[in-house]
Amino acid sequence: MSRLVIDVSDSARGSDIQRSAGALGIAGLRDCRVADVYCFETALSEADLDRICGELLVDPVVGRRRTAATADHTGSDAVVVEVARRPGVTDVTARELARGATRLGIEPGEIAAITRFELHGDLSDDDVTLLATSVLANETIEDFVVGDYEPRFGAAVDAEVVVDTVPIRELDDDALMVMSRERVMSLDLAEMTAIADFYRAEGRDPYDAELETLAQTWSEHCCHKTFGSDIEFTRTRADGRVETETVHGMLKVYLRDVTEELAPEWLHSAFVDNAGIISFDDELDLAIKVETHNHPSALEPFGGANTGVGGVVRDIMGVSARPIAALDVLCFGPGELPHSEVPDGVLHPERVARGVVAGVGDYGNKLGLPTVAGAVLYDRGYLGNPLVFCGSVGVLPHGSNPTEAAAGDLIVSLGGRTGRDGIHGATFSSAELAHDTAEVTGSAVQIGDPITEKGVLELIEEARDQMLYSAITDCGAGGYSSAVGEMGEKLGAQVELANVPLKYPGLRPWEIYLSEAQERMVLAVPPGSLAQLEELAKLWRVEVTVLGHFTGDGRLDVRHGDTQVVDIPMAFLHDGRPKSTMVGAWTDPVLPTEAPAVSPEVLTSLLTDALSDPNVASKEDIVRTYDHEVRGGTVVRPFCGPAADGPTDAAVCKPLGTWHHDQAFSLGIGINPRLGRVDPHAMAIAVVDEAIRNAVAVGSNPDRVALIDNFCWGNPTIADRLGGLVLAGSGCRDAARAYNAPFISGKDSLFNEFEGEAIPGTLLVTALGLVPDINRVVTSDLKATGNALVLVGRTGTHLAGTLVEELLDTPLPGIAELPGPNGDPLVVPRALHGAILDGQVVSAHDLSEGGLGVAAAEMCIAGRRGAELAVDGAALESLYAESLGRFLVEVAPADAEAFVARFPEGHAAVVGSVSSAPELAVTVEGHALRWALDDLVAAFSPGSATTMAEEQS
Repeated sequence: MSRLVIDVSDSARGSDIQRSAGALGIAGLRDCRVADVYCFETALSEADLDRICGELLVDPVVGRRRTAATADHTGSDAVVVEVARRPGVTDVTARELARGATRLGIEPGEIAAITRFELHGDLSDDDVTLLATSVLANETIEDFVVGDYEPRFGAAVDAEVVVDTVPIRELDDDALMVMSRERVMSLDLAEMTAIADFYRAEGRDPYDAELETLAQTWSEHCCHKTFGSDIEFTRTRADGRVETETVHGMLKVYLRDVTEELAPEWLHSAFVDNAGIISFDDELDLAIKVETHNHPSALEPFGGANTGVGGVVRDIMGVSARPIAALDVLCFGPGELPHSEVPDGVLHPERVARGVVAGVGDYGNKLGLPTVAGAVLYDRGYLGNPLVFCGSVGVLPHGSNPTEAAAGDLIVSLGGRTGRDGIHGATFSSAELAHDTAEVTGSAVQIGDPITEKGVLELIEEARDQMLYSAITDCGAGGYSSAVGEMGEKLGAQVELANVPLKYPGLRPWEIYLSEAQERMVLAVPPGSLAQLEELAKLWRVEVTVLGHFTGDGRLDVRHGDTQVVDIPMAFLHDGRPKSTMVGAWTDPVLPTEAPAVSPEVLTSLLTDALSDPNVASKEDIVRTYDHEVRGGTVVRPFCGPAADGPTDAAVCKPLGTWHHDQAFSLGIGINPRLGRVDPHAMAIAVVDEAIRNAVAVGSNPDRVALIDNFCWGNPTIADRLGGLVLAGSGCRDAARAYNAPFISGKDSLFNEFEGEAIPGTLLVTALGLVPDINRVVTSDLKATGNALVLVGRTGTHLAGTLVEELLDTPLPGIAELPGPNGDPLVVPRALHGAILDGQVVSAHDLSEGGLGVAAAEMCIAGRRGAELAVDGAALESLYAESLGRFLVEVAPADAEAFVARFPEGHAAVVGSVSSAPELAVTVEGHALRWALDDLVAAFSPGSATTMAEEQS
């Protein structure tokens, strides 16, 4: 064996480990040095090792090879901890190094990539163990040792082709539920009974792979059974009135029906494919999908978020589109939480956030995909269940997404090899988390490989253009079981697992079939097209495997050589699950009728407190880790203004190859779990309103917006959890109708609970808008002294469930209501859009979290300019209410009167101007309030405040 140690100049990582040690109460760590270690199974010559270092591993700017003469430089007080991937966990670094060495003509055998931590200080054995398990290693996927790690090369062995028959026909109800829990099936008694009854009728017991396939297909994650169930719903109003309703499937009643009702001509596909598809121009369509990867990210933040991005990109590829942009929305527990308050089995929120942020950036950046939009939220309710929303947009030519496999078509797998990664991922994501989840379902975490996915992406685009396949889907939750089962639902399929290329030997047939190993796509390929597909695959170095064919006999027939693995009818697999009736209930809180009187001093401090709140403050330290410029199509970026640190409302992107016209698209985001605790119906309306306003504020046409829903909720078998979900669904329906905006795709992630504690019900709505003229796009930074500031929309008493309520820590009155004159919320956005197209709007910002005060401050921060405002009404409401449908707009003085005249009476008013003084000054209810611009910048983005004098110099 050969061993290389590469010293890494990464003082930031060492300092970060020291800070984490301090937070754990380990005071003796003085220094931490990090090195990369590579162990080669083959004993290589010094010349070969030097060549590998010089050409593959060592960047002389940041690293150097440690020779034998320097190997003991750690010092006598140093404790060495080495961390490596567990056997069977994908190690992309080791694999790519092996490929690179082979291209150099060196045969290294197996390789282990190890991270070495050299800890200096006064540390006890308990200190080292605590630091290793809490900071240095994630035991879900990694091993650690104190000292040098000894790789177990050749540890994996060939497994016999064994298919177990699982006795089920004689089990009683209790035993059936024990089986469901122990096999991580996540099925209820009615479902387990249906399976037992089926096999009683068949006269045999099931094979292990059959049970796993049924559990995957019937999982909440894959078939969305809560959204398809009948729900007996009861709502108790604050005044004691009781309302009851039976909802015959939330997906149908609240989402699909309203989309079919609206049916705009530009909508091409909704809720039937891997992603929604709308028209972009005369030649191209846009595809969009937003997914969640919550449970895996709770166990292994980097890998969970990493594969969340990879999975949603494959959803776009699964409708034959080329991914061109990404978005991410992340929800964490409080980063400053003491370690002593973190429950057993939960990673500290800071560690989760660090890993998730790195995982998102790693995949998107390596794939060459710009991350252009997103949000980051913090709430104690996400402590045990972080939320990771990953989205992607792609382009495809009109009519280029084939969806009909035919009998006789070959089942072809492209891309990555199959390992144990992700086994039980679909069923694991359909269950609550507990303190021992990582031990029980550690294999449910996948490991991403963006380099392999990049090759698959390029191959699919060329295969699409050459019309080499008749249907396509990604291989995500449930692996081949899901992909083949869905594509062959109406046909039947025969699959040969012996053909599947494996990452390593030792997998049993059911593991091969259910593995969620990443970077794999499944295509239906006419036999005559296979040779062309294989030739293209050679160009992109993508592995192609024929798994079998679609039969037309309606059965799922899976074999491994001569051994039967699965033999069940597709009809039972897809239609045999019993439909359930669920019970939901919600009780409205009793809200106060009046807001408390607030002093000028409190009104003043509220604004800086709001700007420094983690949910409002700048996320620049996160966003800058992502490449949002790659591909050169980003028109409106995450930040704007002379210092490039002011928040923009939405991203605007221009697909490459469309410069013959001025159209682009926007991505707006709405999310507000704080309001959901008070009224989930109002929350749904508010987040739809916010997402659309985000899009309109940058120049989108409010009549060309498509919506994507993502529901993250607790355990729906508990009545109050389900009741809130029903209200949120009905709010989506009402908002879609009011805004004439169809939902075209979505995803629900339920059972987000840890030890019985649910997350706050969270609804993310993403708005995909059409920007007709990129020459008229608008950003939020104030542009010129003397320009008028116009408040658009009406301010009401919406203080309950807002940021100011949280800051004051006292209940407040008023709830979000659908805005707009005569109940039409599109009147104001349409008028604003017309003004943008006519060139009247200099800057614009939507009013959301923190109301007018925060919006005005953010515009000042972005533009590094002051503003003077004078507003009517009660001070708390005027400054901090979060009433819907509002914008603050900068216009030239000569245009102010004409601009206001575009809006119905009472829905636009000049409230101030851009000033030359470096401050925000507001007159309200007789109070003259002032904030220095430097103080606003410091509150919003600590450490980045720049004085006006420094800027001018």
